[in-house]
Amino acid sequence: MSRVLSGPHCGRILADLGADVIKVEPPDGDLTRFSTPRRHSMSTYYSQQNAGKRNVSLDLSTAAGADVFREMVDVADVVVENYRPGVLARLGLAPSDLIERNPRLIVVSISGYGQDGPWIDRRAYAPVVEAEAGVIDIQNRRRSGRKTKDPLSHADVYTGMDAASGVLAALFQRERTGRGQWIDVAMAQSMMYANEHLHDALWEGEDDPSWIRSFRPDDYAVMAVANGESLVVSGHPAERGTFEFFTAAIGQPELGDDPRFATVESRLDHLDELQQIIADFAATVPDPETFEQIFSKHRLAVGRVRAHGELARTDWAAERDAVVRVSDRGDETVALPNAPWKFSDGPGVGLVGEPRYRGEDNRQVLAELLGYDDARVDALEADGVLSHHRPR
Repeated sequence: MSRVLSGPHCGRILADLGADVIKVEPPDGDLTRFSTPRRHSMSTYYSQQNAGKRNVSLDLSTAAGADVFREMVDVADVVVENYRPGVLARLGLAPSDLIERNPRLIVVSISGYGQDGPWIDRRAYAPVVEAEAGVIDIQNRRRSGRKTKDPLSHADVYTGMDAASGVLAALFQRERTGRGQWIDVAMAQSMMYANEHLHDALWEGEDDPSWIRSFRPDDYAVMAVANGESLVVSGHPAERGTFEFFTAAIGQPELGDDPRFATVESRLDHLDELQQIIADFAATVPDPETFEQIFSKHRLAVGRVRAHGELARTDWAAERDAVVRVSDRGDETVALPNAPWKFSDGPGVGLVGEPRYRGEDNRQVLAELLGYDDARVDALEADGVLSHHRPR
C-alpha cells in the first residue's frame, strides 16, 4: 500500500530477496506512472521501483474495497504502507486492527515524522525531510551558500532500506515468537540515523585541534589529470598520517618541513595552498589509470568523477550484473539497477519479472489468495471496487 518511492523501494528490496510482493494501487494510480521516460504506458521510474511485483488496483475508500483488503491481510505476512498517519484508521484499516485479525502479521508504516508526536500531521516528502534534517544545509555549505536541493531523494531511499531491515528483523522474531508487530519508521529519523556527522553537530565540549573533526570528507581533494578527467582521493590531505601519504604520492615529502604544513592546524589554515600543490601535481599525470597507480602505492583510494549513469556501462557493472534488463511491456527492454547482494549459499536474488500495469493481476491474485471466481471479480469491477488500466 505504497506509492512514489519510500514504500515502493522497501517493497522492491523484499521482492529482490524473493518475497511475493503485491502492490495494492489506488484507482488514480501511483504518481510515478506518469513520469518520463515512458514507453507502452510504462514509466521507467515506476519500473525501477516496482518491477517484479504483482499488481491489484483496489479502491480502499469503498466499504467493499476495504473488505477485500482485510481478506488479503488475513493471508499476508507483511503489509508495507506509506500513507500519512491516521489515513488507514479513517479507512477502517488501522494497523492494530489488521494485526488483531492476523496476529502473525507485520505492518510497517513509513511517514515523515512518525505515528505520534507533535509533527504527526505534517505533510512530508523527501526534500522537506532533508531540509528539516540539515542535509540541504550541509550540502549548501560547499556551494558558496547558495540554497539548492540535489537531485537525489535520499530520505525516501534510506527510509525504504530501514523499513525493509525492520521487516526482516520482525520476520526473524516471528519465527521465534509466532507474533507479528507494527513497525513505525520516520523518514526524519532515518535521515538522522544515516548522517554520519550528526555526532559532531551534537558535540558540546572542547575539541583537540590536532585532529580533523569527523574526517571532513567535504575537503577531500577533487582534481583533474592531464587528459581533463577529474578524480577524487579519499582521505583528508591535512590529517595525521594521510598528509604523509599525499606528500609521498606527489613526490614532495619535504612539505612536512614547510611551516605552513607542519601541523594539522597549520595545514588547515593553508588548506587551499596544499590542495593547489596536489592539483598541480595531478595536472602532470597523463590519465586516471596512471594517477590511481601512483596514489594506490601510497595507500590512498582514488575514484573517477564519472557522469551520471557512466558506472552502469562499465565492464565492472557487466561482470557484477549491476544492471538488469526488463521488459518495456512491448518488444524491447529497458535497463534498471539490479540488487547489490551476492549470497554464497542460497537462491539467486535480484530483479526478476516485469513491471505490471495497474490492476493487471486483479483476477489472478484474488483467485489464488482468496478463491474469488470470475463472476465475483467481474462484479467488483462493475461496482468500481476493482479497476485496471492497460494501454490502448
